[in-house]
Amino acid sequence: MDTFMEEIDRRANLAFSNQMEMLTFFLTDSQQYGINVFKIIEVVEAPEKITKIPESHHAILGGFDFRGQMVTVIDLSLSMGLTPVDRENTISYIIICEYSNTTQGFLVSQPNVLLSIGWDHVKKLGGIIQDTGYLTALAYDKNDEAIQILDIEKILSEVIGLDEEISQDLIDKTRGSDFDEMRVLVLDDSKAARGMMKHALDQLGVSHLMFEEGDHAYQALVKSLQKDEIPIVLIISDIEMPGMDGFTFSRKVKANPDLKDIPLLLHSSMSNKANSSKAKSVGADGFVPKFQPDVIASLVMERLGIVEEQGGTRTKGAYFD
Repeated sequence: MDTFMEEIDRRANLAFSNQMEMLTFFLTDSQQYGINVFKIIEVVEAPEKITKIPESHHAILGGFDFRGQMVTVIDLSLSMGLTPVDRENTISYIIICEYSNTTQGFLVSQPNVLLSIGWDHVKKLGGIIQDTGYLTALAYDKNDEAIQILDIEKILSEVIGLDEEISQDLIDKTRGSDFDEMRVLVLDDSKAARGMMKHALDQLGVSHLMFEEGDHAYQALVKSLQKDEIPIVLIISDIEMPGMDGFTFSRKVKANPDLKDIPLLLHSSMSNKANSSKAKSVGADGFVPKFQPDVIASLVMERLGIVEEQGGTRTKGAYFD
């Protein structure tokens, strides 16, 4: 397992070029799934003892001590309505991941292989599969075996719940403001994440455009430059996306002299410092972890001129100096 984690670290430190560095694994349906290695802290064999958490979601098995920290364990199979992992009679594994400054453990049947796939070869799902299921995209390995990429945001929102409400004092500050002549562009392939962002912006009364593909978002930005279009004053983009990832999207926007001055924040559940550094290196104006509605609200309000600072200082972990 040490060699396995060394390979994860090596891949996580590769120069990014619209590539997804992925760990594939199996659940109880024997299907192959994938998760970005940037999210992974460690892969460990599931311990015999996991302490149950009273009145928790049925997919939460409990918690266990990981390096002095209590980590919640979610059975990914059970969270999607599949047969739960039989921990008592089989060896199973926990993928420990960081999402938006929190740590979770995802119980899986078996980790499989590490591989690199270009985001342009990762295809988004459409129609009812995307609207009702737990998948956000599909890719194929070198043996032409399908790899299903999970909408982890949707799973987390259903299993542990994610805060969507903005503090009332922030909402009160927007009263009487007119945002008809400005818009915020949001780019995210996760339907759950787009829904949360939409809810946050609606609470502020801010006009917005929502996109799930980088090419479409870029076309909308170019169109917004026309004289009869409402200007886009802020861009908030996810990092992990089929077709064009957020790093590539950022470079493309900042390479356009007519778009480069629009503030662009990368917004991701991959909240470790390495991704913040990568965001800065591709020209993004800032980085903010997902699912922190008050932080997002403060950043949007700052850009729209409602407030210049939050708590006397600029929001930490947001705009770069």
